[in-house]
Amino acid sequence: MRNDLFSPAMRLLGWAVHGTFLLLLTIALVRSLYDGLVPVVAGGLVLGAVYIAGVASPASRYRERPGPARVWLALLTAGWAALTLASPGFVWLAFPLFSLYLHLLKLPAAMTGVVLLTAAAIGAVAWNGGGLTLAEVLGPSIGAAVATLMALAYQALHRESEERRMLIDDLVRTREKLVRAEGDAARLTERERLAREIHDTLAQGMSSIILLLRAARRDLDTDREAARERLAEAEEAAGENLEEARNFVRALAPPVLQGSSLVDALRRITTSAAARSTARIRFEMSGTSVELPIEYEVALLRIAQGALGNAARHSQAGNVGVTLTYLDDMVVLDVFDDGCGFDPSDAPADGEGTGYGLQAMRERASALGGTLTVESAPHEGTAVAATLPLPGTGEER
Repeated sequence: MRNDLFSPAMRLLGWAVHGTFLLLLTIALVRSLYDGLVPVVAGGLVLGAVYIAGVASPASRYRERPGPARVWLALLTAGWAALTLASPGFVWLAFPLFSLYLHLLKLPAAMTGVVLLTAAAIGAVAWNGGGLTLAEVLGPSIGAAVATLMALAYQALHRESEERRMLIDDLVRTREKLVRAEGDAARLTERERLAREIHDTLAQGMSSIILLLRAARRDLDTDREAARERLAEAEEAAGENLEEARNFVRALAPPVLQGSSLVDALRRITTSAAARSTARIRFEMSGTSVELPIEYEVALLRIAQGALGNAARHSQAGNVGVTLTYLDDMVVLDVFDDGCGFDPSDAPADGEGTGYGLQAMRERASALGGTLTVESAPHEGTAVAATLPLPGTGEER
């Protein structure tokens, strides 16, 4: 589809010029035939053939190929001049020639050609009539002026059309870039979401299984009953991890949240973590619980799992506490331990972690308009606090 909104009008104008030329040529041929000027009629037919051949050829249509167009225009001008000297009826062909000059040549050359052509037309009239009258001077002059104005109007419309076409092309390209950028942003967001989910579910579960299997191997020779208990716990953790993976693929809520409240889910993961650790881990709830959207419950549950996983792997703590507090306009999750601590500005402190856990927790909280703070120092324990505004308080995003 053409973007040039003026193309139909411009094509119509072009056909009007061609039709005018052929009509005036026909009138001149009939008059010459009536006067018995057979050689002039033959020359007129040749001129018409040259004109039609040029119109049918791309050379006469595009100013980007000025050489062939100028040759064609020169042939027309020479033929017109010869025929005009022989018969005055051909003088009026100057009017469509004006339009051709202005269309095929650059403006300075075209204006020069129009002036010379006008003078030649007036001279031809004087040659054939034996003198000049005011009408014979004004006729070609007015025709040249009208043709010039029409050509200038055409060029103005053409420039406006080209500018509009370029603007449309720019808009289309910009829209395509925006679509690609939005697609890239969506893919990046999805990758980040998948990374958080994998880190907080499958990776945490595998870490727990590895710790339980190490403990079972350690107790295998000295306390077979304890080793069997560790293996049973590892089997249970593997089953839970498998269920997490299946639900992750199905994009469902975590199994621990299905059919239970957030408080019960936090209590269960705390009890499960305590069974797999030598630390004393407890859960407490403060305030009056309220129903939260599923995305809030998933975020708080994943943050708790991530913080408990970090405590189990890195803190060497004797006591770990998980507290869920409901306030008037927010819900706060605290996970704290009395372990070895670390410098939050240099996490992960021991160089064994991926460094993604705390970042994933922050992103989960930030996505719901909340915040996550980490307070710790070497040998002084660690406290992780996630604060989310309650829905409907006007603070969430």
